[in-house]
Amino acid sequence: MKAAAFSYVKPRSLAETFDLLERHGEGARLLAGGQSLIAALNMRLDTPRVLIDLNGLKELSGIRVDRDSIAIGALTRHRSLELSEDVSQHLPLIHAAMPFVAHAAIRNRGTFGGSIAFADPAAELPACCIALDARFVIRSRAGERRVAAREFFKGLYETDLRPGEVLAGGEFARSGVPYRYSFQELARRHGDYAIVGVAACARIGAGVLSGVRIAFCGMGPTPMLASAAAAALDGRACSRDVIAHAQASLAQDLAPFDDLYQTAATRMHLARVLLGRAIAQLTTDHVC
Repeated sequence: MKAAAFSYVKPRSLAETFDLLERHGEGARLLAGGQSLIAALNMRLDTPRVLIDLNGLKELSGIRVDRDSIAIGALTRHRSLELSEDVSQHLPLIHAAMPFVAHAAIRNRGTFGGSIAFADPAAELPACCIALDARFVIRSRAGERRVAAREFFKGLYETDLRPGEVLAGGEFARSGVPYRYSFQELARRHGDYAIVGVAACARIGAGVLSGVRIAFCGMGPTPMLASAAAAALDGRACSRDVIAHAQASLAQDLAPFDDLYQTAATRMHLARVLLGRAIAQLTTDHVC
């Protein structure tokens, strides 16, 4: 099947982009990497009147490290994140997750902002952003606003983006305090959508975890922050009983669902297994 007919325009500035969004309203779609959108168009799951190609907007691309934060532009390619020494050094959780994002050919075109704005609950980057307590920068003709990642994802493929707005990128705090991290994922084959994935980070001292943040993909209509499981680990040495309590606490955090391939019970079991593996990594050698 091929896409229904649509118009195509490539704006040269954000101001022009806002003009186009106002003019075409709900009939417009923004094109970044296109790895999800083009497939949806070809299957006629989406039939916009006009496609607005953002790839000429250089100000939405790149990785910038400041004293207190690291910023990732919305048009930054997945492959750039995978190869970036800045990401490896300052955002190692994202660096660890990138090889799980589809395949190399898709990472060459897919973008950070596209993954975030599409809001697939099985995607890796939204879960990483929640675990790292990122903020998303959103621009419109009215100005700029920032939204915490944990508040950005509203439902299945639904975000806090409003009409006329463009996701400009993400911001991550640099605390200067070393932390440990783990990204774990189970999929039917490497490169497939995750059945379950977990992104976790924490600090450790004298065998005790602190500042624990855990987020899951594939376990609900949005990426899910596992606050109860994190609280079960925070301030405690990781004994078998503590880990088992954290795993049991996932019942308070997650909303797994049945599909054609797995039951909700299977997903919950796998989430507990992955959490155990993530805790094992947090308490060994993954330090930034």
